[in-house]
Amino acid sequence: MSGCVFCGIVAGEVPAFRVADTTDGVAFLDTRPVFKGHVLVVPRVHLVALTDLPSDLLPGYFALVQRLALAVESGLGAGGTFVAMNNKVSQSVPHLHTHVVPRTRGDGLRGFFWPRTRYEDDTEAQTYAGRVAAAL
Repeated sequence: MSGCVFCGIVAGEVPAFRVADTTDGVAFLDTRPVFKGHVLVVPRVHLVALTDLPSDLLPGYFALVQRLALAVESGLGAGGTFVAMNNKVSQSVPHLHTHVVPRTRGDGLRGFFWPRTRYEDDTEAQTYAGRVAAAL
């Protein structure tokens, strides 16, 4: 869809720190991560909400999300992950996306307040993307 930054990333027109690029979706680092290594998973087609995702695409999309949850945990040495999705309300980009956030005990994340951070530079971001991609 024209003007959608996530569609631009899927098409390769917008730069992103890609972690996975499959027929079921594309995964890349969030540019304003809750914690470093926070990945967004998007379907290749432009859809706004989970309810828009055709049922035949559900198994592949969520299998990719599941693989990313494991890869974020093992690739980053996290204690676990937080997997979440907003539908319309609170979506900063109106394109279906699933957050996969690395978690550790005592990391300070409480409820649905998501403080954001930044990568020091592109090199640090690429290092995190590479670690997760290698764990896939």
